[in-house]
Amino acid sequence: MYIAMNRFKVQNGSEEAFESVWKNRDSSLSEMAGFKEFHLLRGPANEAEGYTLFASHTVWASHDDFVAWTKSENFRNAHKNAGSSKAAYIGHPQFEGFSVVEGA
Repeated sequence: MYIAMNRFKVQNGSEEAFESVWKNRDSSLSEMAGFKEFHLLRGPANEAEGYTLFASHTVWASHDDFVAWTKSENFRNAHKNAGSSKAAYIGHPQFEGFSVVEGA
């Protein structure tokens, strides 16, 4: 199993707009081989630095399934409007990928 995450620092006050982009995107993840689940996670607000932390979280059967998604037409379509909320970001999204060692 493989878990892919992107962390986003979203400027305080832009959270609803950021969430709206995700909720209204054209996602076809469920059509992809090996796709298990997706979550958009909202973390804590960091008032001192002016952002709220978000993470997109996908679970895949394997790393190869995730890589196939990133090279697919479905991926390009799902990300074609990603730049529409870039003004809300502080810095670039940070990708983190994990192979599952143990799970229930």
